[in-house]
Amino acid sequence: MIDIDPGGTRYMTQLFGEKNKSGLTRDLIEALFPMFEEASAGAIAVDREARITWMNSSYSQLLGLKSQASAIGRPVRQVIPETRMPEVVETGKPLLLDIMEHQQQQLVVTRLPFYDETGEIEGAVAFVLYDDLQPLTPLVSKYRRLHQDLAAARKALAKKARSTRYSLGDFVGASPGALEVKRRARLAAGREMAVLLLGETGTGKEVLAQAIHTVSSRAEKPFVGVNVAAIPDNLLEAEFFGVAPGAYTGADRKLREGKFQLANGGTLFLDEVGDMPLPLQAKLLRALQEGEVEPLGSNKVASVDVRVIAATSRNLEAMIADGSFRSDLYYRLNVLEIPIPPLRDRLADLGLLCETLLWEISEGLDMRAEISDAGVAALASYDWPGNIRELRNVLERALTMSEEGGVLDADAMFKVLPRFGARPLPKTASRPVRPLSEILAEAEAQAVEEALVATRGNRTKAARLLGISRSVLYEKLAKMS
Repeated sequence: MIDIDPGGTRYMTQLFGEKNKSGLTRDLIEALFPMFEEASAGAIAVDREARITWMNSSYSQLLGLKSQASAIGRPVRQVIPETRMPEVVETGKPLLLDIMEHQQQQLVVTRLPFYDETGEIEGAVAFVLYDDLQPLTPLVSKYRRLHQDLAAARKALAKKARSTRYSLGDFVGASPGALEVKRRARLAAGREMAVLLLGETGTGKEVLAQAIHTVSSRAEKPFVGVNVAAIPDNLLEAEFFGVAPGAYTGADRKLREGKFQLANGGTLFLDEVGDMPLPLQAKLLRALQEGEVEPLGSNKVASVDVRVIAATSRNLEAMIADGSFRSDLYYRLNVLEIPIPPLRDRLADLGLLCETLLWEISEGLDMRAEISDAGVAALASYDWPGNIRELRNVLERALTMSEEGGVLDADAMFKVLPRFGARPLPKTASRPVRPLSEILAEAEAQAVEEALVATRGNRTKAARLLGISRSVLYEKLAKMS
């Protein structure tokens, strides 16, 4: 048994010095651990059987335990029923910026696996994070990219047909809107129900659809996507249900399977379902209700078992009102609705999104780039009608124009931002412009003072109101003194 070490340093030294003497994962975890623990409101580690091997004092207080020692050696789900640590240990996949509900409180949690010298899963560590995520963004992005590369290599070696590329970690964001999307996606993944994704073009509907499939019970089965808007109306029926041998002149002499048959046992993703013509809507509804499809030109029906995830950027309720979309199909598809907010409504995620996208883009261009706070602020002045897809395009152009990479500042962003989407600056009284650091410091000090007044000086309650840990509150009070 490893002794409890409030700071975690001795624990990590023992863990990596004795059990994990080689490999990139060890180096990454060693670098991440002290930074995550310092910025977190709690940290914990488990072994390969998901038993607790270490917990810092902050986490034990958050959980309401009498002591840290009372948790050591116990299965982690006995102490934290909502945890997903066993999943990390079992799959070896990290869960970055995940959300966990605990005592009517939503916590942002990052969980990372670690390995022994043979590459076997040795256990996992987790950190409860609040809102101070910006210092961790580059490391989180790097870890995500390394793990994605490893997953992509494994998929290529396995040669799995119709596999997915994305998981919930690829839906980047820690804003309230993004966290709510992830919460609903996790609900959808755990249940066999139809899901309807609503959102403007470029918000990441296909990423989310694949992520739901990846963590569902159908993950090992096919994921088949079809963009309804991209297929001519006269070919849609054959595309969905298949074609019998010799159904028409030029048809194959053997059965051509449709998307339903290809997705049998797995997930069928219907993108832009609002563009589906009415005659096909009726046939789709029957296939979903009966679990049977009839290939074009055939008199035989085939049983299929598919889980449908539909997506649209159109207002289906308005289409029902004007008769262009069937209400019975709408109710069949919309068992769980997941609205995906547009980028302009979650600008707090711009920094995280830019870090992730720049990492992906710069790899392809064989250069490295970062974006300054002023660059992110410049991006926040734009309305983003094309959402994350447009953001990627803007960053690609900015990086290409910079030639050698480096730090992308506000000037670099304004050079490539379309002018028609910029929001007009608000008219304000003429005042001297002050440094942003001074304005932010004043606002932060005022928020801390108001929280202390509201809690009559109780710093623990004040930290909870502010959504930060007590240690972070003490640091801010020290700066104010």
